[in-house]
Amino acid sequence: MNRRRFVLSAAGTAALASSAAAADDPVRIAIIGLGGRGNQLMRQFSEIDFVEIAAVVDPDGNRAEEAAGWVKQNKGNTPKTTADMRVVFDDKNIDAVLVATTNHWHALTAIWAMQAGKDVYCEKPVSHNIFEGQQLIAASRKYGRMVQGGTQRRSDGKFRRAVEMIHDGVIGDLYLSKWIFPRERDSIGFKPHEDPPNWLNWDLWLGPAPEQPYHANLVHYNWHWFWDFGNGEMGNNGIHLVDISRWAVDQGLPSKIASWGGRWGYKDQAETPNTQNVRWEYADGSAIIGEIRNLYTNEKMFWDFFGTKGHMHIHANGDFDVTLGRNEKPEARVEPLPNVNHYQNFAEAVRSRDRSKLNAEIRETVLSTALCHLGNIAYRVGGELEFDPKTERFTSSEEANALLRRDYREPYVVPDEV
Repeated sequence: MNRRRFVLSAAGTAALASSAAAADDPVRIAIIGLGGRGNQLMRQFSEIDFVEIAAVVDPDGNRAEEAAGWVKQNKGNTPKTTADMRVVFDDKNIDAVLVATTNHWHALTAIWAMQAGKDVYCEKPVSHNIFEGQQLIAASRKYGRMVQGGTQRRSDGKFRRAVEMIHDGVIGDLYLSKWIFPRERDSIGFKPHEDPPNWLNWDLWLGPAPEQPYHANLVHYNWHWFWDFGNGEMGNNGIHLVDISRWAVDQGLPSKIASWGGRWGYKDQAETPNTQNVRWEYADGSAIIGEIRNLYTNEKMFWDFFGTKGHMHIHANGDFDVTLGRNEKPEARVEPLPNVNHYQNFAEAVRSRDRSKLNAEIRETVLSTALCHLGNIAYRVGGELEFDPKTERFTSSEEANALLRRDYREPYVVPDEV
């Protein structure tokens, strides 16, 4: 056998061995939360050959049963089905959990999972408040868990190339990032208080949030627009734009935050703004400015980055243009970096135990999520707020400091000591 044939044969044998190992030793996951995003994650992870969907969890029994049926039909195994996530935390055969719950459950779900020895893929925003983000990082370090955030653009080759070029100084020293997120949303109206439907475990759905009556504007999507459960459009979609901007400017937490906006165009039951502008300023004078509009503006999502040598414009799909100096036309576009499967990136880290391989390691997603929380606090309190990035507290407003964490409903408490 010549050397080339030997190498090809060896490669084929290695591939077969790897495939066999994947089948014999799968990463067994539980999916917690089976709404739109949870179902997307279920399909994405089901395509990874060494991953087995072993359990599905949702306080909505209909959702859990539908998901289990999909897994049975498409993957051949019948996953465990439960309304209570604590059941899968007690299951020693579960290696990792995917957290796609309502926002107010994200951090506690992830912390409980880590305490039970599970790795965690946590959807954005990874916390409901600043305190929860701190506890997520602490838990991941204490228990040595792999924790990936759901900011999947960090694995997209176009965004990876754009940020690489910014960090390499292509447009000079970066002093401003600006982004816009437009999404037309109509009034959600008003829904009366009523008894929860019999297919919903209302206590488990409420979890850490204050006790309150059920109404149909909470289940299953419009909870985003109520402060007890969601973080408005800033936490819903703004986190993706914040994350790219913060990654590019290569900064942590800001020192000044200002926000303004409102709920324009209609009066309804929702509490969060449908138009919001936020300015996050850093100690060196650089800044990020974000604009959210949920009305009818016929705009496209984009990012702009301004440096001392020029400007980069990133389109919604990740294509980007660089214009330097006094030039009127952009430079020739460069090839993007290869795309990385964000979900497989997590699953491979579960196997390798190498946190450095994660494209959206929890500390990074916590920092970007924190900017969303800071923007929302500034909106709720009003005015420009001064913030100490070291102590992670406001220096100018105790009213703002009161919003850094929440009071928890027993037994659904994010602990002070993880």
